[in-house]
Amino acid sequence: MKTRVFAFIALLAMVALSCGLPSVGNITNSVANSVANSVANTVANTVANTVTNNVSVPSQGSGSVLFQDDFSDTGSGWESVSDSSGVTDYYNGAYRIEVLESGLSIWANPSKSFPADVSVEVDATKNGGPDDNAFGVICRYQDTDNFYRFYATSDGYIGIVKRSGGNATVISSPDGKLQQSDLVQQGATTNHIKGTCIGDTLTLYVNGSQAATATDSTFSGGGDVGLIAQSFSTGGVDVLFHNFLVTAP
Repeated sequence: MKTRVFAFIALLAMVALSCGLPSVGNITNSVANSVANSVANTVANTVANTVTNNVSVPSQGSGSVLFQDDFSDTGSGWESVSDSSGVTDYYNGAYRIEVLESGLSIWANPSKSFPADVSVEVDATKNGGPDDNAFGVICRYQDTDNFYRFYATSDGYIGIVKRSGGNATVISSPDGKLQQSDLVQQGATTNHIKGTCIGDTLTLYVNGSQAATATDSTFSGGGDVGLIAQSFSTGGVDVLFHNFLVTAP
């Protein structure tokens, strides 16, 4: 595509030069300016269309940036913990959550306070372990027993989960279970997970498309945000997170 753009620019340049030769005749300044403006606009539009059609721009929310982290700075505020149950730590320019035990969820927070209405997103990559897992982002974190989580799994399921009083419940489906979704890239790959908390409406987006929604007012105030991973029947879930972003929606 670049070759075609450059060739088109060269052709336009030749046309512009030929218009400036004496053999063209009496070309007024207004006509010359018109030709020049037409050339400039055509080139600009061609280049703009080429960029738009070939560059994928990641979602950054519609509002102002409240917090972002590419995890290149190991002192940016996230915890570094390792024990028999799992690991939460910086890892090669990413943030890693490893869940070693079965039937366990492990999360981490930047230890900050955010308004109630936020958009939280991240790139999550399965680094190891079973596809029967879950990973995602957190909003309105009150304490270890009370917050919302937005999930995708490496075997193609999604859902919005409320943890209230220490009990976790899927609130985005009538049957209280995670639902299958074709939006998830399955296996050892990367998925872009985004959760928005706006009023009592919670929405999960996976790879740029809306995947699930729920209405709940249990946690209506502000709180922290975070990252989370979960194991089910088998431990060893290992997820790497990149490009964490929090915006005002």
